[in-house]
Amino acid sequence: MRHTFLTRRAESSLDRRTFLAGLGLAAGVLMLEVPMMRRAAAQEVTKIGTLIPLTGALAEFGPNFRKAADLAANHLKEAGLILQLVHADDETSAIPAVAAARKLVDVDRVPAIVGAAASGVTIPVAESVTIPNKVVQISNASTSPLITVLPADKGQDFLYRTCPSDALQGIVLGKLAAELQYKKAAVIYVNNPYGQGLAEQFKRAFEKRGGKAVAMVPHDEAPAPSYAAELRKASREKPEVLVAISYPGHATIYLREAIEGRYFKKFLFCDGTKSLEVVKAVGAKNVEGMQGTAPGSVLTSGYNVFMAEFGKAYGEVPPLPFMTNMYDAVVVLGLAIKAAQVEGVAPINGVAIRDRLRKVSNPPGELVGAGPSELKKGFRLLEDRQKINYEGASGSCDFDDNGDVVTPIEIWKFAGGAITTVRLEYDIPKI
Repeated sequence: MRHTFLTRRAESSLDRRTFLAGLGLAAGVLMLEVPMMRRAAAQEVTKIGTLIPLTGALAEFGPNFRKAADLAANHLKEAGLILQLVHADDETSAIPAVAAARKLVDVDRVPAIVGAAASGVTIPVAESVTIPNKVVQISNASTSPLITVLPADKGQDFLYRTCPSDALQGIVLGKLAAELQYKKAAVIYVNNPYGQGLAEQFKRAFEKRGGKAVAMVPHDEAPAPSYAAELRKASREKPEVLVAISYPGHATIYLREAIEGRYFKKFLFCDGTKSLEVVKAVGAKNVEGMQGTAPGSVLTSGYNVFMAEFGKAYGEVPPLPFMTNMYDAVVVLGLAIKAAQVEGVAPINGVAIRDRLRKVSNPPGELVGAGPSELKKGFRLLEDRQKINYEGASGSCDFDDNGDVVTPIEIWKFAGGAITTVRLEYDIPKI
């Protein structure tokens, strides 16, 4: 009995010591965990919406836009900022895009949206959803000159783009047609702000240089099974070249019809028809050596980083436009959000982002480039209350008073079934 009593007493003391030791250990663990919990709490997550053409006439471009956006978000995460991208399909059409944007704003509560691609989608989304709700919108691919002068955004400053206006591309396209010694050209264009703006700018630039745009033929945004009526109008005065200012979902149909019906043999292209789907539709030999224009990326270290990182993440980089512009749009939003966080702004809303976009992307400030290491440097500088100037994968992201940027225009061509760069135009003349 005594042995049992002593044993129990010893066990009781042991249990008490174990309990107290465990309590001390738990307290120590808790003390260690508190700073970690505080750090975790500081890792705020901000939702950002995207409007990407995963279906519709621009569907060829959408998946790679999404990859570029995800790459940017991953680089920001490596640098210390977590963005949750909420992707939505804009269907390359205004009505479903406006509905998708309303869901992003009203349900997902995003303070910023990247997109859309088509100008005919970006403008109604801006007018109906983002500007009235004070949500920042940055398009990576909408090039219509109408965006520069959009009345709804005057004094609001919620609409931006990381691609240049077609006021620039149209000049280079008209100049290219004259350099190729065409005298008469016909234009078939998508009847929306993008197509209208680029077609008119081409016409003015081409005719100033001695050419004549003998036909300006619009077509609907929704792809049609045939464009025979448009081709008959375009070819009536026997022009030497057809300028295709559309999207792949349209152009693949009417270019094939143009060749098969012997309406045209020569074509000029633009960013919307810088497409490998065109090669598949008409055959490489039918477009061999033919040229076009598109907003170009400055071949800087940021561009090289993007190409290497995209290739590492997804494999071969396709020769499609506006992927670098998508990457930069996400990154500049991330930098603006980081700047707001450093300043203690809460919640992070559209106004907070808008008021810091130019502070992180325009001079003066220390240059910050693309990629995780450069973004880490940018975050450190912001934390030290230093000014930064982001020079990205597409080049300069200096936003002017209208939210526009200026980049070079690429002249490219179809060669051997692929797309290659001929040159970049930096000093773009006036009309």
